[in-house]
Amino acid sequence: MKPYCLEVCADSVESALEAQKGGADRIELCGNLVIGGVSPGRALFRLVKKYTDLEVRVLLRPRYGDYCYNDYEFEQLKEEVELYRELGADGVVIGMLRPDGALDVERMRELVSLAGHMDVALHRAFDICKDPFEALEEAVSLGMKTILTGGQEVVAWEGREILAKLQKKSAGRIQILAGGGIGEDVIRKLLPVTEITSYHMSGKRRVDSAMKYRRDGASMGQPGQDEFALWRTDGEKVAATVDALKELTQH
Repeated sequence: MKPYCLEVCADSVESALEAQKGGADRIELCGNLVIGGVSPGRALFRLVKKYTDLEVRVLLRPRYGDYCYNDYEFEQLKEEVELYRELGADGVVIGMLRPDGALDVERMRELVSLAGHMDVALHRAFDICKDPFEALEEAVSLGMKTILTGGQEVVAWEGREILAKLQKKSAGRIQILAGGGIGEDVIRKLLPVTEITSYHMSGKRRVDSAMKYRRDGASMGQPGQDEFALWRTDGEKVAATVDALKELTQH
């Protein structure tokens, strides 16, 4: 068993292929990473499984925004858990909060039960919950395998103190997967102070669209968003991060 784990968040087949080329251990598959990621479509999942050999966990998030979901959104999440279990996903990545900022443990328990044999990870809803240490214990009690977190900061280096405490309190009961601005340089600083050996990155680079004709003034996206800028995982960034992890975890 490897002494480290590198997960790459990808929202396209091209990014998944780059992650594999760079030596990633696992894909967190999502749609629309540019807005933080939402649930992907089944066609994307099938193509990623077709063209790569990597373990695939699927992010399940019904919409952009907060993690306090209504009954319809919860019903959607339940159907998506069942869908990806049937399609053969290795795991799902979920998270729900109550209006008071605590984990929505009762409804998450339903999702974990529906997941059956799949691994279940808690996504970065954890980073906006009111008490991360209580949430850690709740995730363990639910039988979840992983918590993806930046230490309640957007960038993991800024959350290093909480990350170190979470790693210590986890005591091997659940994987603490550090995410948020992760790359080779950050890991070289972060691993020694947190002892975390599992990381989540996107390793994005800008790729120019193949479109030559570009009409001004008719954008269908968010105002100010460049629709001709595509973001894809860079296999070289992944490979450099893998090399750093190998070096830092050698005994």
